[in-house]
Amino acid sequence: MLKIQNLAVHYGMIQAVHDVSFEVNEGEIVTLIGANGAGKTTILRTISGLIRPSQGSITFEGSEITKIAPQKIVAGGLSQVPEGRHVFAGLTVMENLEMGAYLRKDNDTKADYEQVFQKFPVLKERKNQDAATLSGGEQQMLAMGRALMSKPKLLLLDEPSMGLAPIFIKEIFSIIQEINQQGTTVLLIEQNAKMALSVADRGYVLETGKVVLSGTGSELLESEEVKKAYLGG
Repeated sequence: MLKIQNLAVHYGMIQAVHDVSFEVNEGEIVTLIGANGAGKTTILRTISGLIRPSQGSITFEGSEITKIAPQKIVAGGLSQVPEGRHVFAGLTVMENLEMGAYLRKDNDTKADYEQVFQKFPVLKERKNQDAATLSGGEQQMLAMGRALMSKPKLLLLDEPSMGLAPIFIKEIFSIIQEINQQGTTVLLIEQNAKMALSVADRGYVLETGKVVLSGTGSELLESEEVKKAYLGG
């Protein structure tokens, strides 16, 4: 579904991503793990069209999207939940969800709102509340619900557990698995390597902008290198 080939990204003279290649197959959960500054968020932002790569190609469902505008990438079925949630303050929960459906050409959104409320019941309870007044966990749920309203084929998740209490982390990862089981492919970036690898079909380990290791989620969980660097083993 998604193929990244020889991707390089620069911020001025600084190279953040070095010749990265990986792929995501339809129906999978694939995770990218690595320390802060490894280039994970830069890769997601480049896939979403927010950053232009200095080298390489990004192919989504067989079509090159490397130079496509972000809104066209979303309309084509690829949506990102950004690091730090970034809900629209000043808009209600319902208005935030409506923004997620903004680019859809169909008007049949009622069932999709109900699906979001089924996954995140607290959002239904607070649908008329300013999004800025939600807790961190609730804002993360809203950011995910907003992305789901675009009906993505591939969902990019950037640090969904960041800053959340353990009870919310468990719930968020359970919902990620549910979203995947219902047919949405997932590319996940996550500092909590153990949680990410436990739900992922496959994973890639990034260090200083390079892929240094790859394998199934269970293989990487058992890897001595991964245990030492990311799992406290």
